[in-house]
Amino acid sequence: MPHAIWNGAVTFGLISIPVAVLAATEDRSVRFHQYHLADYGRVRTRKVCELDNAEVRADQIGRGYETRGGALVEVTDADLDAIPLPTARAIEILGTVPAASIDPLRLATGYYLAAHGALAAKPYTLLRQALERSAKVAVVQYAWSGRERIGVLRVKQDAIVMMGMRWDDELRSTEGLAPLAVALGDDEVDAALELLDAMGDQGLREQRDHYRDALEELIRAKAAGGQVAAANARVMTAPVVDLMAALDASVAAAREQRGAAGGKPVRTRPKEDQGEGTPKRSSRSA
Repeated sequence: MPHAIWNGAVTFGLISIPVAVLAATEDRSVRFHQYHLADYGRVRTRKVCELDNAEVRADQIGRGYETRGGALVEVTDADLDAIPLPTARAIEILGTVPAASIDPLRLATGYYLAAHGALAAKPYTLLRQALERSAKVAVVQYAWSGRERIGVLRVKQDAIVMMGMRWDDELRSTEGLAPLAVALGDDEVDAALELLDAMGDQGLREQRDHYRDALEELIRAKAAGGQVAAANARVMTAPVVDLMAALDASVAAAREQRGAAGGKPVRTRPKEDQGEGTPKRSSRSA
């Protein structure tokens, strides 16, 4: 069990729930060190004052904000502690919204909320069951690391999970990202939907980090003085000219692969259920 990174309380109305916040995820990336090629000595990052080139200890470092005019405004820990934030030691529930109304781009780091102490058991269970029955997520506000933040609470099994969120003004605009308008037939869109259905739900359940596997194998082989086998890279195909032909071939391949993996058969709509206004799949568009 990871250690708690924050202790406080979840509040809604007059109810306060003491909680401990724990990281819900962990970084499994392979870590590298930098070293000097000449003698294999470790290369480390040191904090150096740019005026006198002297190395600076942590207790000699202050915090400041540089204005547009170049002036430095010092902000101390005492200044930050004195800011009157009602959420300084609390995760305050502001209301509830449907989960589908949350833009996934706004979701950031996930945390587990654990009931902290015997007195927290009943109100923690109360909030969890209320969230389960409402089928919504609770919007919360809290203050960590010198800034106020926003997030949502949801239920995962028997625990309450908090997902940190980005503020609206932290999301960049999508303006200019879409390509120029193109003409698509209904048969092409239907074929794309058929391909998505044929792929099924195995993508998320069966995936693993192949790059990390290969990297760990590389390190093991080099550490043992062995040879590293060359990997088969994916071949980049030429640009698609006949979109419908590519879709049909992709659907057939996905069905074959899913059948070999023991997946559920793909349901296709009978022609009579497609409606009179649906174009036939016989046409081919470039």
